[in-house]
Amino acid sequence: MRLRLLTWDVKDTLVRLRCSVGEQYSAVAKSFGIQVEPKALESSFHKVYRVQNKLFPNYGLDRGLSSQQWWGDVVKQTFRNCGVSEDWVLAQIAENLYSDYSMEKNWEVLPGIRETLHQCHQFGLRLAVISNFDRRLEQILNHCNLGHHFEFIMTSEKAGVAKPDIRIFQKALCMAGVMPQHSAHFGDDYINDYWAARNAGMHSYLIQQDEHIKNSERHVPKEHILKSPRHVLTILKNAEC
Repeated sequence: MRLRLLTWDVKDTLVRLRCSVGEQYSAVAKSFGIQVEPKALESSFHKVYRVQNKLFPNYGLDRGLSSQQWWGDVVKQTFRNCGVSEDWVLAQIAENLYSDYSMEKNWEVLPGIRETLHQCHQFGLRLAVISNFDRRLEQILNHCNLGHHFEFIMTSEKAGVAKPDIRIFQKALCMAGVMPQHSAHFGDDYINDYWAARNAGMHSYLIQQDEHIKNSERHVPKEHILKSPRHVLTILKNAEC
């Protein structure tokens, strides 16, 4: 194996939310004088998100939506399900949340990531991002002081296709000018990251810091499941980088 390019998922691979969606939504609502329990908002959000993603996948781009409109609809319906119906305040909450989630205050870098990315550069490897995210991602990574590590950031909004569609990986490989067999993808999701990247001809690994292994991952070779981002370095030392 001769690696030249490493691509990374972002959420729960490089960074994670500092608090739950319900807690953040509740805090922003409170700033407008509206009291809604975080648990109720959390439950409502996940239900709304699943429906929205099914009806309008990849931010509804093929239906003429923008990611901000898409997220605005998710936020508004989440609150409507919890009894908040005033359109003017829902619009303000949605706008504030869209802006807030682009800021570092809502994200934290996972342990070991900074050191791992630095060491990857030391190995002479090129780094990029492939993520089912919207246009805010570059801003988020820059605010978290991670953006400078990556040659480019391929979001599903920019690519027009979302993981597990292999075309997003192909677009990234074409942009980098690297053959799939000389690249590896790291992420936390079996379908979107591990399976999809391998289907595109790349090497891939699951970063699973949680000890609980999902049923879908039980047939993944143990050496392909990394308990920490630092274990990426072990993979690199065993490869002809």
